[in-house]
Amino acid sequence: MTSYDIIIRPVITERSMAAVADKKYVFEVAKTAGKIEIKKAVEEIFGVKVAAVNTVTMHGKPKRMGAGRPGMTKTWKKAYVTLTADSKTIEFFEGMV
Repeated sequence: MTSYDIIIRPVITERSMAAVADKKYVFEVAKTAGKIEIKKAVEEIFGVKVAAVNTVTMHGKPKRMGAGRPGMTKTWKKAYVTLTADSKTIEFFEGMV
């Protein structure tokens, strides 16, 4: 599994953008990825130093598709990545704050 398979996309919300000032970034990651794999992938892709990685599994919510067809949204994994104080920031997020 490559680094680009582990890091799926950044999560862009008001809360995640407020945390960018503290060098904390939020990503959707592969469900099978561990914290060490996520740390190495972020360091390789963005060229930064990672201090900590916290993960949480976001369980799917029940949804209806039209007239009563029940379904579920997908279950996915979210990673909160904190960079070290001396690390550079991730430029991708700079224009969005």
